[in-house]
Amino acid sequence: MSDPATEGEIDPVTLEILRNQLESVASEMGHVLIRGAYSPNIKERQDCSTAIFDADGRMVAQAEHIPVHLGAMPDAVAVVLDEDPKPGDVFVVNDPFAGGTHLPDVTLVSPIAPNGEIVGFAVSRAHHADVGGSAPGSMPPGAREIYEEGLRLPAVRLVDGGEPNEAVRDLILANVRTPDEREADLRAQRAANARAEERVGELLDEHGDTLLDAFDAVVDYSRERVESEIRDLPDGTYRAADALEGDGVTDADIPVAVTVTVDGAAIGVDFAGTADQVDGNLNAPFSVAKSAVYFVVRAVTDPEIPPNHGCYEPVSISAPEGSLLDPRPPAAVVGGNVETSQRVTDVTLAALAEAVPDAIPAGGQGTMNNVIVGDRAGEFTYYETIAGGFGARPSRDGMDGVQVGMTNTLNTPVEALETAYPLRVERYALRPGSGGDGRHRGGLGLERTVTVETDATVSLLTERRRTAPRGLDGGEDGALGENLIDGEAVPAKTSVDVAAGTTVSIRTPGGGGHGDPAERDPDARERDRRDGKIAD
Repeated sequence: MSDPATEGEIDPVTLEILRNQLESVASEMGHVLIRGAYSPNIKERQDCSTAIFDADGRMVAQAEHIPVHLGAMPDAVAVVLDEDPKPGDVFVVNDPFAGGTHLPDVTLVSPIAPNGEIVGFAVSRAHHADVGGSAPGSMPPGAREIYEEGLRLPAVRLVDGGEPNEAVRDLILANVRTPDEREADLRAQRAANARAEERVGELLDEHGDTLLDAFDAVVDYSRERVESEIRDLPDGTYRAADALEGDGVTDADIPVAVTVTVDGAAIGVDFAGTADQVDGNLNAPFSVAKSAVYFVVRAVTDPEIPPNHGCYEPVSISAPEGSLLDPRPPAAVVGGNVETSQRVTDVTLAALAEAVPDAIPAGGQGTMNNVIVGDRAGEFTYYETIAGGFGARPSRDGMDGVQVGMTNTLNTPVEALETAYPLRVERYALRPGSGGDGRHRGGLGLERTVTVETDATVSLLTERRRTAPRGLDGGEDGALGENLIDGEAVPAKTSVDVAAGTTVSIRTPGGGGHGDPAERDPDARERDRRDGKIAD
């Protein structure tokens, strides 16, 4: 009988050990990045993601970080592979049309070559609070071209064969408002990638070529698990449509349509019928659309399947070229990553609700509620996405005040926010009554009110201000979100110069309810009243 080890096969116990070790490396990368970062957006909110790829550019392990970052990472690695990487290099890229998502998400890709031969790549992606552009925070709501959104970096060497490329570093720092913060955060990303090479080197010393065989094995394992889950879904074609509430240039609705086809062990997702690319910044690079679909497929199959390239292989995705979900340069895209990705998630889940109604929640808040406050002198830039209501599930209530869909960040603690910025938090609380009523209640949105203590620019990129998160199966819709400056309502997407003492209030949407409200358990309704979750 042949020895399985001689054929590159790995027994299940060894495979599980190696899989966990690789995922541990990816998670440790994240810890190094978060501990080493300077900006509150990375250190406190953890708006960053880390992963390990093999030498062919396939993701083999990731930390449980930001869905919109991770699903789009393979495109960044593919771009770097075209640049003939060598040991000791560190590439930096943020170009949404060549491996990036939007310009604030800066990605570092480093070859892993502990013994002088490239065996894989370490990748870290972090949202930098400012990368230049026409407004502090690099997310101008009225942008019409990507040139207004900040410094655009194709895949270039930040480190060349172990030697820092000071010219590239200086170019980056000369084009951002908070250069010391940017430099510190880039150093933290480099440290995270270096830790991956160190740890993978230790695993190679321990396991030898078996580790490289495990790269293939973990991908095959996840693909087979996902294919098995897809086979359990009913074959058929399922459709849904929704809309975005204007693009920052006009208020006209922007259609997002999807057709999902389940056929055996494969899923096809087609966005024909979605709007052409728009003048404003809600255009989403195709990598972002793909990332949203991958997230949904993982959610409706088995979220415990190890996330890697194998999870993507049974899924095919298409969008019309030149559309909202596959725009051509120089389209503005910064809002596409944060807001359009949420709507792609919503419509794909809605389409699959017909196939697997017991697995799909009612509509969540459907927005990241992006808030940016900064001064034009470059002294500070505060960025945050604010949590809201999660939709009720078929068997339980939705969650209150959580991030929904394509983001997975924490909040900025009040103490950290007030220490780092000239801001004062006046109110941070759940919004009673904001979850849609139903057999199971939708999660509550939040209210966050901040006083700006210096002259500054406030930029808001938000959604679900006129189209509520949908209830399901007779459940009521969640509450709309609201944006207020000094108590006056302002548009969902706006940029305003404000004077010291101005208050900014963000009231985030609640989640939709699930099931007939008349069927809600009376004890649960009484608990809601006692807890202040519904208005008397």
